[in-house]
Amino acid sequence: MIQLYFLSIVCNAISGYTLLVDNGNETGEKPNLSINNPVFYLVLGIVSAVVGILKLLSPTQKLDNSTGIFFLGDLFPAAAGIVAALMLIFGIYRNDYSAKAGELERIGVNLLAFRKPIGIGLIVVALTHFLFGQLVFL
Repeated sequence: MIQLYFLSIVCNAISGYTLLVDNGNETGEKPNLSINNPVFYLVLGIVSAVVGILKLLSPTQKLDNSTGIFFLGDLFPAAAGIVAALMLIFGIYRNDYSAKAGELERIGVNLLAFRKPIGIGLIVVALTHFLFGQLVFL
């Protein structure tokens, strides 16, 4: 369980930093070893989605160590990981395809307009999850 805890913190922090420094424009060819590489976005998005779903489904014990177990563990880091995955993967989709679908394009423009505040939120969630790891919803 400690590995999933650490992986959640790392994925949320890296995803937040990636969304925060992403400028969103397509100028020039992207280098192979860069945060702006679409393969990096795809891998980070898939890992964030898997970790977010596993974190959501992982059971956590109550603070008073009673016999009951919560099956909805670490709600905020799990939701943050899933949102980060959607942002990263949808950003790749929007940049790679020139043929735009009407409703999907409108959702993409509205969603990607908030990538910097979401990036800051992901970093805050990762930091609070690291500092207060024993709290049930954090």
